[in-house]
Amino acid sequence: MEDKRNLRKERIGIVTSNKMQKSIVVAEVKKVKHPMYGKFVLKTKKYVAHDEKNDCNEGDTVKIMETRPMSKTKCWRLVEIIERAK
Repeated sequence: MEDKRNLRKERIGIVTSNKMQKSIVVAEVKKVKHPMYGKFVLKTKKYVAHDEKNDCNEGDTVKIMETRPMSKTKCWRLVEIIERAK
């Protein structure tokens, strides 16, 4: 009998902090249209992600995936570094 895993959410964002050990803060920025005024507003959501090898730097574009809770705020993990900061 095969166990099926649920579909895990993935996000792409920019690393804003890597000062913790084996952890990074990733900011996802979305453009959302304001419901009343119609103007596009930038919405930022921060995620704390697990970085096992500590190889991310600030400004890197990364892909993170949802995982089991690893601490009070950390329930995402690093999948890949898409682009290094220049």
